[in-house]
Amino acid sequence: MSTASGASGEGGHTPRIVVGVDGSEGSYAALAWAIEEAGRRGALLDVVHAWQLPYVAAPVGLIAPPTEPHEYEVAATGLLDSMIDGCLARTEGPRPEVERISVCDHPGHALLETAKGADLLVVGSRGRGGFLGLLLGSVSHQCVTHAGCPVVVVPAPHEHEKEA
Repeated sequence: MSTASGASGEGGHTPRIVVGVDGSEGSYAALAWAIEEAGRRGALLDVVHAWQLPYVAAPVGLIAPPTEPHEYEVAATGLLDSMIDGCLARTEGPRPEVERISVCDHPGHALLETAKGADLLVVGSRGRGGFLGLLLGSVSHQCVTHAGCPVVVVPAPHEHEKEA
């Protein structure tokens, strides 16, 4: 979905920012920050939501998805659209051109692949999984340590309150 045209920087290069979302409070904060930054830079914004089939162990030890894979794709795309549309509606500055990317893949891998050639990768400090006491979630840690571009880690709003 195009909401504005990206501005070309030096040498005709249009900056590109990639942001990962998963529906968590931290990813909403990362998305809002990335939208504002992309608008300020005149950058294209790739919003990535990576999802995986939730396999459940069956009584006989077999692993099978509880529903049709297509249902997960529809739900993931719905979450992605809802997050982007909600954040864009609250954006007061310039709106970037947004590419919506929903992919069945491990989130860290999907973000690192999408961020190849990007100018910036933006992630929340913590997503939906893992241990609450950690400063970084596993995906944000993977992105910080393996991305080929600068990475911004945006804390969730409640993390600011704890520091004050």
